[in-house]
Formats: sequence, C-alpha cells, structure tokens
Amino acid sequence: MMLVIARYGETVPRDVSTPKELGALRQDLLDAAMRVLREQGALHLTLRRVADAAGTSTMGIYTCFGGRAGLLEAIYRYGFSILHQDMTTSLNGHTDPLARIMAVAYGYRRFALSDPALYALMFERPLPDFDPSPEQRHDALSLTFTLLTEATSAAADADLIRSIDPVRAAYLVWTTIHGIVSIELTCSLRSPLPGWFLDSREEGERVLTDGVNALLSGLA
Repeated sequence: MMLVIARYGETVPRDVSTPKELGALRQDLLDAAMRVLREQGALHLTLRRVADAAGTSTMGIYTCFGGRAGLLEAIYRYGFSILHQDMTTSLNGHTDPLARIMAVAYGYRRFALSDPALYALMFERPLPDFDPSPEQRHDALSLTFTLLTEATSAAADADLIRSIDPVRAAYLVWTTIHGIVSIELTCSLRSPLPGWFLDSREEGERVLTDGVNALLSGLA
C-alpha cells in the first residue's frame, strides 16, 4: 500500500498494489494533467499542480510516469490518440479519395480549435525543456499521418493527382493544412483584427477548403 497526500494536507491511504489500481491512479493523474493544461496552460504543468489536481502526492507521478518528463510524454501521446480519433471520425462515410483528404483536413482543424493548449504541446514548443525524442515523434505522427498518406495514395491510384510519391504528396497537403489551421488558431486566441479575412469560424473553414483545393489542383 502506498500513502498519498490529498488536498489540504490530509494523508489518505490508497492501495496501488495491483496493476488495476496502478492503472486507475495513472489515469487519474493523466486526467488531472489535462485539466491543468487546458485550464491553466502548459507552463503550469508542474508535479505539484498536477498532484494537487488529482488529490494525491507527487510520489504518485514518479510511480506511474517516472517523473515530469514521463508525464509530458504521456500527454503528448494522448494528444495524438485524440487527433487520430477526430480524423477517423471525420473520414466516416467518405469514399472518394479527394473527399477523404478534405475530411482529414477538417478533422485536424476541429481538433486544433477545440483543444488549443494540447495542440500547442504537440506541434509547438511551449515548454523549452520538453522535446520528445525522434522515435516518440515518429510513433505519434505515424498515428495520424498514415491516414493522410492512405488518402493521397488512393487519389494517385485513381489518377486524381499525379503519381508522385504518396508520402511526399501527403506531406505537402499536411503542411498546407497545418499552416492554415495554425494561423487561424493564433488569430482566434487574440483580439479580432478589423478587416482581416479570418473573422469567423465559417470563414476559417472556407480558407482551409480553398487552400487544400488549390494544392490538390496543382497536383492534378
């Protein structure tokens, strides 16, 4: 049995002697870390804040994740699992390759706008001391990039785009999606800029649609 320190200094025994109980503690800590990230921002992802949010001690984080770096890596992987789910949901019902490429774009945008703090942790560097290894980045990105590669491969097979390397085509599409979405996200987090074209969510989606279609036309 491990003693954990709850909020207000109370000592509460919490049995984590079985894999199931350890898994429950790990999930509680991950959920708490996500709340801190979304409500307070990445800079507040300290061991103490996360432990307090989970009603436990910092020792629980070391037990489950090995420390702060392991916790941040778990958040990073979790973010890509959510992004993969959003993109997969967006793909449902679409069979045309070009429509599937656009569906991936919409799923990507929906995720970024709904969870900007998590998106920033995944694709930017809000924490200078957190830099996932190339292996971790490869594994995480493969979860989502594969969906786009499959769509560009199908488009090439159907002669809808030139038969260039499907991975290269997917990368060109992704950079277009990422660039447009990131700019929209930056604008959405600041005071409105009079006369700027990204003045609504609807306009943001139109800009994304036009941008991806323009790239696909160039690949046709």
